Amino acid sequence: MKKFKPADALQDLQYFGEFGGVNPSISDSSTYTFLSAKTMFDTFEGNAEGCYLYSRHSSPSNLYLGQALAAMEGSEAAHVTASGMAAISGVIMQLCQAGDHIVAARTIYGGTYAFLKNFLPKWGIQTTFVDITKPDKVVQAIQGNTKMLYCESMSNPLLEIADLEKLSSLAHAHQAHLVVDNTFTPLLLSPIKLGADIVIHSLTKFINGSSDTVAGVICGSQQLIDDLRNVNNGACMLLGATLDSIRAASIMKNLRTLHVRMEHHSKNAQFLAKKFEAMGLRVVYPGLESHPQHQTFQRQSTEKYGFGGMLTLDVGDLEKANALMEMMQHEKLGYLAVSLGFYKTLFSAPGTSTSSEISEAEQLELGITSGLIRFSIGLDCNIERTFEKMKACMQAVGVI
Repeated sequence: MKKFKPADALQDLQYFGEFGGVNPSISDSSTYTFLSAKTMFDTFEGNAEGCYLYSRHSSPSNLYLGQALAAMEGSEAAHVTASGMAAISGVIMQLCQAGDHIVAARTIYGGTYAFLKNFLPKWGIQTTFVDITKPDKVVQAIQGNTKMLYCESMSNPLLEIADLEKLSSLAHAHQAHLVVDNTFTPLLLSPIKLGADIVIHSLTKFINGSSDTVAGVICGSQQLIDDLRNVNNGACMLLGATLDSIRAASIMKNLRTLHVRMEHHSKNAQFLAKKFEAMGLRVVYPGLESHPQHQTFQRQSTEKYGFGGMLTLDVGDLEKANALMEMMQHEKLGYLAVSLGFYKTLFSAPGTSTSSEISEAEQLELGITSGLIRFSIGLDCNIERTFEKMKACMQAVGVI
């Protein structure tokens, strides 16, 4: 069987614009006309192929982007949403109901954690959080009413790597869905091909790459996507988190350079991680042999794009972390900002930002220390120069 190559799937995409343009035409309409009343009725019933009803349901621009992302992930179909959280909440609300149970990774994006822990219990859905890297812990957490196993391919912010083949076997043995957030590792890992049922991305991050758009996507079976869009009971249709067509077209254009960007993000991150480790700093990066799941990542990777653009550095305490980040920003090494995937390096202290929804006690239990800095390494053209300037900043604030 030929090995799936997501970059090839993207390279083979080709859409003509309405007037023969090399870019698909942007559909700048919220609603669409019909030549007959019967066709409108059929479209409401989901029985009119190729017809558009209302942009909250679908639009040409959003469908083009969804098709491209489905090709990249190797899924039957995809639906784009107004944010990554809209994709996450939409899938969960579609597949789970009162009385159901979810097993989720203990380290995930703070917004996802808050949704699972604080919001879903109001609707009678409970979640057990486990160390996803330990299959025995996952098995122990699964209950008779478990409907979903949820994880991130590379966890936020600790960069733990999920063994997706093992997790898919466990989920399917208990008639549960494996849902994977692949935001940190587009192209690098292909969860659908490793057994996942559904893949989610925050398109805001690496896939768009410009920090100018908030968007998400759900990749899965055609039946799932049809269900999500159903006018009577589809979570994405009824909850209303619709991506604007102009933004969809913008992401589509940026998607074409994703393979180039991911390779360079990885190259720069690998260089810095090795330098930091050689200095004796507490660095975590999946490309280092010291990473506990280094071999798991290698076994699952789909292309030779390296190990991604994310790394963490523990500098001891929050005071040093803040001082270092402020100085790096002053020296134009990047921005003290949340999010990731930008052309410049972004850095933040997860404990007081993207993981602040998790209590301090739980953060310490998980290993999210006050001195932990999460880096999204940029596309610097001279990474050696970047390292020397970072080293000087570390010396100035007493990290080294």
